Amino acid sequence: MSSSTGVVCHDLYKEHLANFPHVESPKRLEIIYDMLDEADMAGRFVSISPRPATRDELAWIHSRFHIERVAATDGKACASLDPDTQTTPLSYQAAKLAVGGLFSLVDKIFDGTVKNGFALVRPPGHHAEEDRAMGFCLFNNVALGARYAMKTYGLRKILILDWDLHHGNATQKSFYEDPDVLYFSTHQYPYYPGTGSLKEIGDGNGMGLTVNVPLHPGYGDGEFFKIIEQIVYPIGRIFEPELIFVSAGFDTYDADPLGGMRVTPKGYAAMTRLIMELARECTSERLAVTLEGGYHLTGLRESVRAVLKELVGDSILTADDLDSFAKGAVPPIVQQVIQVQRPYWPSLP
Repeated sequence: MSSSTGVVCHDLYKEHLANFPHVESPKRLEIIYDMLDEADMAGRFVSISPRPATRDELAWIHSRFHIERVAATDGKACASLDPDTQTTPLSYQAAKLAVGGLFSLVDKIFDGTVKNGFALVRPPGHHAEEDRAMGFCLFNNVALGARYAMKTYGLRKILILDWDLHHGNATQKSFYEDPDVLYFSTHQYPYYPGTGSLKEIGDGNGMGLTVNVPLHPGYGDGEFFKIIEQIVYPIGRIFEPELIFVSAGFDTYDADPLGGMRVTPKGYAAMTRLIMELARECTSERLAVTLEGGYHLTGLRESVRAVLKELVGDSILTADDLDSFAKGAVPPIVQQVIQVQRPYWPSLP
């Protein structure tokens, strides 16, 4: 039986920060790629070959100065672009291929090869601003992916959901005044990078099209399910996107060394289930997921496995799991977000 789910993998992604001591290490992809060869996963996905993004494509989001600054690190043993963000000899090549990996996934979704997919790439992207690398990120993969889909396939409405532990400051900034991109972020707050307050809602023509859900530590599967169910799903239905992207960070995993959240693989599967339902209703099932953070290796592997299984229709969730999530308490932040957003989405419940 052919798969309707694609995966983007490439060994070059593992060369970024190779032999360099960093929490965003090549081991993150090594354990995921090894997992794809395990008995319950092997042969279930369409393998999608990435191609590097061009400098002109990178300039859709980034300044020429920034692109040249990252390019200047090519082949150098080590360079530091930010206190948290370093490069090694092949980092620039890997970063171009990470962006292009998401482009290739979008292509395969729109030519009908797959309905959805997961770009298993690094370096991550959602902190990379127009003219600055930061937070382990060199180029903004998901922002560039959205621009690519709009320019190549004429899309007018795109939804980006960012469930990484850290706020996607650069993705937000890229579309803050853009009426065509709806950006949601759930994130620990206040925390790095310091953005993402409840009152950051967009500006100009983009008012109400940035939806931040700032969270105190300790939120787990049930709370995240309710946030997606009560905020992302209803606003998404009103917006009616033509394509959905997920910036999938797994540093909200229970026991992640950088985080304070309590999400388990079942929580990620449940969030994916809801987003797939929204995609089924609005986008003809078109859904592109890209890897962001996640630094507990076992948790990362099992959480990515759970998301991939959900995408391919082999859920780890039981009926009791879903019933428990559905009947769970709605966290107070949900009503706070709705109160802030209702002027822009008056049909919100």
